[in-house]
Amino acid sequence: MNERTNLDIFFDSFFPLLKAGISFTVPLTLISFVLGLVLAVLTALVRLSDVYPLVLVARFYVWIIRGTPLLVQLFIIFYGLPSLGILIDAFPAAVIGFTLSVGAYGSEIIRAAIVSIPKGQWEAAYSLGETRLQALRRIILPQAARVSVPPLSNSFISLVKDTSLAATVTVTELFQKGQQITAAVYEPLLIYCEVALIYLIFSSVLGLLQQQLERYFERYSTV
Repeated sequence: MNERTNLDIFFDSFFPLLKAGISFTVPLTLISFVLGLVLAVLTALVRLSDVYPLVLVARFYVWIIRGTPLLVQLFIIFYGLPSLGILIDAFPAAVIGFTLSVGAYGSEIIRAAIVSIPKGQWEAAYSLGETRLQALRRIILPQAARVSVPPLSNSFISLVKDTSLAATVTVTELFQKGQQITAAVYEPLLIYCEVALIYLIFSSVLGLLQQQLERYFERYSTV
């Protein structure tokens, strides 16, 4: 009888959990990653530039974000900033926190990818009369993008799981929905295993997409 009850709980809770994942976890991941990727590219380019004051700002940003826990950053944004009169709703606060995190870690991936491009590529572009910006846009960045795909894809999959931290700032994403259901049915092992299963499904789908993306970029490999 208890096994049947657990089965009922499993199926009754699966779709509310999946809905929370699709309605909040997926959008939170996509928005944060896209914005973070833009920030990462800009930060990487600034760090490789000759504008020393901006380089210092970019280095400081990366140092702060990489040197402090993401959970603490979320708490500062959502719970700390209101003491300064800056009120941010839960979802935007989570987006800001995850965007800053993706931007800092992603910038190091992109910067390393750009640096890995042989200097001969730059010299060849200059010999054709292209400016540094043109060489970067037409020759260097496309090659760096191919190199960056695997680590950035891993960061994206990690972000899916990291969004569970948004529950601490009251975003009703997948993990917090699991907490709410657990409080109602008193089956923490069953519900949290179910939450883990849905995260696993999301990550597995993204892993398959990553493989396809890597194959696509490998078509343009010159090695």
